[in-house]
Amino acid sequence: MATIVLAGGGTAGHIEPALAVARLWRETHSADTIVFIGTKSGLENKLVPSAGFTLAHIPKVSISRTPSKSWLHVPTDLFHAVSAARLVLKEADLLIGFGGYVSAPAYLAARMAGIPMLIHEANAKPGWANRLGALMTPYLAVAHLVDSREFRGARITGLPLRSDVADAFEQSRGDFRAARIAAKRRLGFDESAPLVFIMGGSQGSVAINNAVAGAIESLSDRGISILHSLGRGNSLPKATATYHPVAYIDQMADAYLASDLIIARSGAVTCSEFRALGRYALFVPLPIGNGEQFFNARNLLADGRAEIIEQRSFNAAYLNAHIDDLLRSSAKSPMDGSDIDLNAAAKILSYGEFAMSQR
Repeated sequence: MATIVLAGGGTAGHIEPALAVARLWRETHSADTIVFIGTKSGLENKLVPSAGFTLAHIPKVSISRTPSKSWLHVPTDLFHAVSAARLVLKEADLLIGFGGYVSAPAYLAARMAGIPMLIHEANAKPGWANRLGALMTPYLAVAHLVDSREFRGARITGLPLRSDVADAFEQSRGDFRAARIAAKRRLGFDESAPLVFIMGGSQGSVAINNAVAGAIESLSDRGISILHSLGRGNSLPKATATYHPVAYIDQMADAYLASDLIIARSGAVTCSEFRALGRYALFVPLPIGNGEQFFNARNLLADGRAEIIEQRSFNAAYLNAHIDDLLRSSAKSPMDGSDIDLNAAAKILSYGEFAMSQR
C-alpha cells in the first residue's frame, strides 16, 4: 500500500490530466491512497470530490506577473503553503505534479521531506511552477516536445485524456465518418449542414462571445449551424433552429466529433482533446500568461488541422469574411482523429511507479 499525492489545481488544464492519472492509478492499485492538493478557490473543489477523490487544501500563493506590493507577502504566503503541504505529504510515497500555483509549495515540501516526485508539463511552454520543480527531480515528463532548458531530456508521454474523450475515440476509430454524423444527430443538428462549435473555456470569453454575437445572423443565413458555449455565469442569447447557445457543454466528446470547425482557446487540454476527436480548428490564444497558448497548437498547424489568429484580429467581420475558407479547409482535413495521447495516463503511471521504486 502506498500514498500517492497529486498536485495541479486552479484550472481544468491542470486538473483534468491529474484526474485521468488518478483514475487509472485507482483502477490498477486499488489498495493505495490517493490525495489531491489544492486551494479553496480553484476548480479542483468541484472536479476532484465529484470524481471520488480526497482534496486537501493549502493556502494559495499568488504572484503577479508585474511588480506590485503583493510581492511583499509572497515569502510569508509561501512559508504557510509549504508548511501545509508538508502535513499533507507526511505519509506520501510519491508526489505527481501537473503545474499551477498549488504545485510550487508541494514541490518544495516534497524536496524537504525527501519524497520522490514526478512532474508532468502539458504546455509547449512550461510555467514557472514546473520550471522550479524541474530543478528538484530527475523524473520529468512532457506532453510533447517543449523548448525548455529545464525539461531537456524529459520523457514524452502525451497528455492524459478525459475518460469520455478516450472512450469516444475508441468507439469512433472504426468509422470516424459515421461517428461524426451520429454525434451531430445526437446534438440535435442538421446532419447535412456544416456545424461550428465555439467555446472560450469553462468561464467563457468575452472577446470570442462578442465576435460571435455580431456574426450569428450572417452565418445562419448561409445555412451554418452553431453550437456556442458562452461560459457559466454569462447570459444566453435567444436560441434558433441553427444557433444553440449553452452555458457549458456536457457532451464534450460529441461536440468535438460533430463539429466541422471548432473555434476555441488553445489551452493544452483543448488541443489534446481536439487532436483526438476534432476535424479542423481556428485557435484564438489567450493573450495573457507566458504565451504558452501560441505554442500549444503548433503541431496541429503543421499537420494542416488548424489555423491560429490573435484575439485582437478576431471579430465578427473576420468570421464573416473567412468562414467559407475555414470550412473548405475542414473538408480537406483528415476525417479520423488521433491516438497520440490515448495511453498518456498509463505512461505517466508507469514512470511514477519507477520514480517511487528508486526511493
